[in-house]
Amino acid sequence: MRGLTKEYVIRRIGMFFLTVWLGATLIFIIPRLAPGDPVAAMVTRLMAQSGYVANSAEIIEAWRARFGLDAPILIQYLRFLRNSIMFDLGYSLSQFPVEVEEMVARALPWTIGLLAIATIISFIAGNTIGALLAWRRTPALVKSLLPLTLTFTSVPFFMLAILLIYIFGFGLKWFPIGGGYDTRTVTIGLNWPFIKSVIYHGTLPAFAIVIASMGFWALGMRGMMITNEGEDYMILAQAKGLRPGRIFWRYAVRNAVLPQVTALALSLGGIVGGSVLVEYLFSYPGMGYLLYQGIVNNDFTVIQGIVFILILSTATAVLIIDLIYPMIDPRITYQKK
Repeated sequence: MRGLTKEYVIRRIGMFFLTVWLGATLIFIIPRLAPGDPVAAMVTRLMAQSGYVANSAEIIEAWRARFGLDAPILIQYLRFLRNSIMFDLGYSLSQFPVEVEEMVARALPWTIGLLAIATIISFIAGNTIGALLAWRRTPALVKSLLPLTLTFTSVPFFMLAILLIYIFGFGLKWFPIGGGYDTRTVTIGLNWPFIKSVIYHGTLPAFAIVIASMGFWALGMRGMMITNEGEDYMILAQAKGLRPGRIFWRYAVRNAVLPQVTALALSLGGIVGGSVLVEYLFSYPGMGYLLYQGIVNNDFTVIQGIVFILILSTATAVLIIDLIYPMIDPRITYQKK
């Protein structure tokens, strides 16, 4: 297959497994560096709620054995790797006996829906703005207005979310300030009232992510477009007398957008991580909000399960992009000639 060699595929698949293993090892180690015992913290919360828990010391020991936390750290690590390979994420420490898979299954569609739409809008809008900023034939008035769309790029997601909540939630009351849908009047299902409520509640969180991330794509695209100027294929397209619109989209943007596609795959994990506080501020029932609850409650299994899925999905996206990339541009390969 054009540009896709056997050595390249083997090397990329090997890099995929190495990335997943390193990520899994780190998410096993990092939660255990935090002070405190998660089972003791869970029993303490129960005592705070009910006032008294009989035989608390025995309960702590029994639950430590139930979750395998009494075993040597190496045994815990090997069990974690085995369970991760089998996608057995275990039980939540803070919401036992709820399984982590069940919690992730409830939260994942919300995050995918929110981030997929926000990321696609941000990617398309940002790259178009960046391309227009670098395109010499863009009208001067448009060029002077486009930078205004990047004003909030340097503002973090969560700060922008607070600003939007204050203006459009509390001030103008145009949008709700929290939740994924209206739980009082809408029933979950494939019906128009539920879809409309989800869009209505997801507008502000998506808007915060789009505005804050759009400039990243615009700046990268502008740099690539400037680099492409003067290339032989651009000069040839102009010499052939092609329409400016065709030169812009088919020759300039098409060649400049390839590194942006790779950056899109690499940034997926960062976008999810950056949306944690956005989901928390809007009480949005997604993976970010669930991860925040896991961190606050020192819930090892929830943290490990969510981050492992994020690592696996990001590494898979990068692998797919890397395997498609040589077919788009055969110059890209690890094979040395």
